[in-house]
Amino acid sequence: MTHAVAVTLLTGFLGSGKTTLLNHFLRHHGDASVAILENEFGAANIDGALLEGGSGVSVVELSNGCVCCSVRGEFRAVLSDLLARRAAGELQFERLIVETTGLADPAPIIQTFFVEEGLRDALRLDAVVTLADCEHIGRQLDEHPVAAVQLGFADRILLTKTDRVDEGTKQAAIGRIHGINAKAEILDIVQGECPAALWLDLDAFSLSDELGLSSGLRIVRAGQQGFEAFAPLSAQPRSWHDAISAQLFEGGELDLKKIGAFMESCIAQHGNDMLRYKGVLAIAGEPRRLIVQGVHKVAGFDYGSPWGEEVPQSRLVIIGRYLPVDELRAGFLQTQE
Repeated sequence: MTHAVAVTLLTGFLGSGKTTLLNHFLRHHGDASVAILENEFGAANIDGALLEGGSGVSVVELSNGCVCCSVRGEFRAVLSDLLARRAAGELQFERLIVETTGLADPAPIIQTFFVEEGLRDALRLDAVVTLADCEHIGRQLDEHPVAAVQLGFADRILLTKTDRVDEGTKQAAIGRIHGINAKAEILDIVQGECPAALWLDLDAFSLSDELGLSSGLRIVRAGQQGFEAFAPLSAQPRSWHDAISAQLFEGGELDLKKIGAFMESCIAQHGNDMLRYKGVLAIAGEPRRLIVQGVHKVAGFDYGSPWGEEVPQSRLVIIGRYLPVDELRAGFLQTQE
């Protein structure tokens, strides 16, 4: 049995720089064994023609919005066809990058990799990488709700075109993006120059013990990296109120039955508005961490490593929209032992 093909979902609003990023990757990894699934509206796949693919690169183009706007079954059929062509030797790739149209809601695509039995063993969703155009993201968030959805689903956010704005505009964009998704690390890149190691092979959908919140901006320039700490969210002036935001729930040791009922209720009542969520929970009487991770109503639970000398603490991050946060926070605290 062959190993599962790692899949990176590359998303971001129109003009955010996805093709520029891909071309930088292809220029520096000419021997890459990769298939790139391009999705465009309309009959002409302009972005696909702009990719600088090498001999090991297979570019598969789809038109008329088939990946992001149709039912999940069509996307499943496309992936199944790709795998069949790979098995027959028509295509050779060890990695798949799915680039969505700038107007795509990533949710149906993400869910495909977890609910379609025929694909789960052959394909492994590695991460959702979202690009954000620093020059225009504020207006895009004001006018297009899908721009916030794309950020909310991200495991890593690449902030582009920061060289075209002043510091005030840049900090306003960072503050707003961080408010929507406090979990994803944000990288400041220019002209798509981002080492592949910073956006590929992130293994973001594994049930790992780590539950970090992003604390600062990583600045990537010509192979060098810097770090700029975020200002506290509470200290940033706000002229906006986004429907999507990241919420952190914290507590001590939890009762297993109570937290199970709480999560079941959350998913049943609010799953459609819970874009991404992950928790590392301390369960009373259990030496191991309980890991929970989910996308909408698709959730996974498993025990991780023991707490060791560390004081057990429960932390749950939910990135969602229109959630009754105070009610959920009170319910979470009631699950404590």
